[in-house]
Amino acid sequence: MSLYELLVFIHIFSAILGMGPGFVMILTVKKATNMTELRHAYKIRHRLHIFTMVGGTLLLLTGIWMGMINPYLLTKGWYWLSLALFLGALVFGPFVLAPRSKPVKALLTEYKAEEIPEIYHILSNKLFFFERIENLIFLIIIALMILKPF
Repeated sequence: MSLYELLVFIHIFSAILGMGPGFVMILTVKKATNMTELRHAYKIRHRLHIFTMVGGTLLLLTGIWMGMINPYLLTKGWYWLSLALFLGALVFGPFVLAPRSKPVKALLTEYKAEEIPEIYHILSNKLFFFERIENLIFLIIIALMILKPF
């Protein structure tokens, strides 16, 4: 197996391990019926997020490395668009998602009753709207990687 083939393997494996959990993170918390379940679901969600961070880092590193080894990739629009979308999605985290997740995390820590308050649904719907946008960006990236349209 050549270095390039190894990088392709790691890249695909990282996409599965890193992006797969990202697509179910919303679902892990949607079915909670009380605050105990919701807190537990957010702990699971946090563990899944670790996979997305590690996988995402490996995706970026292997993708750039493959471009350096195979300069032909650097001439392809799908490669550059995928890279730009990926970098945009990375920026999305701290600048769009983090500010919307902080109030949810605070609520999970501070709220003492067992029923889920209505404010949680308002806050989480705002957060999940942007997470769905990010998931759509990742789906577009996956389609570009598979189809290599231009």
